Amino acid sequence: MRRSIFVLLFSGLCTMACKTTSNPVEPVLPDPTGLTWAAAVDNPYFPLPVGATWAYEATVGGVLERDDVEVLPDARTVNGVDVTVVYDLVTVNGETVEETWDWFAQDADGNVWYLGEDTCEWDMGMCSVMLGSWEWGVGGALPGIIMPADPTVDGQPYYQEFLAGEAEDVGEVIALDEAITVAGGSFTGCVRTRDTSTLDTTLSELKVYCPGYGLVFTDEPEADAELVSYTGL
Repeated sequence: MRRSIFVLLFSGLCTMACKTTSNPVEPVLPDPTGLTWAAAVDNPYFPLPVGATWAYEATVGGVLERDDVEVLPDARTVNGVDVTVVYDLVTVNGETVEETWDWFAQDADGNVWYLGEDTCEWDMGMCSVMLGSWEWGVGGALPGIIMPADPTVDGQPYYQEFLAGEAEDVGEVIALDEAITVAGGSFTGCVRTRDTSTLDTTLSELKVYCPGYGLVFTDEPEADAELVSYTGL
């Protein structure tokens, strides 16, 4: 999974060159076998209504990094599942550095799954690097859970995606019922997660998701990124 504009702005999947490590608690690999899929993604902590938009900003060393996200009306099927397509455009000082189409689906219990992405890094005004793209069912790639139906602080991390040796991002719910104020507003009843990777010991992100809005804040060593505006929620 792309790690957002705040680690080389959604820089793509870690490759086998990353240093391998183990979490204190082994992550659970979610099993999508036999699931019934919902018609839309409406988990309150990860809502994806068609047409909704979010804008996030961070300033690093005087450089403005911006991430514009939009839920598209596009129809796409991944491994037999109708997915919600989310377009993600990352810019630095107004210049495009990456664009990605992410694919999500929600099961009947309310868990939101991440089923893959088509991503491209830009250089000199054109798409130059397409590393990081993956799709459930292709090359052994498996989906993971981005947001549980019932977030619980239980000490159990879970894979957000899984392609052995290439894509092994991990999430864990670490706090509930938080309040936060960012440029885009004040929010309560929020969930805080920690994102790590079994392939990259340097990766550590704290994220805050709020009911009815989704992701509003990302805390990383390099910068704090926050929601600055949204529409359609």
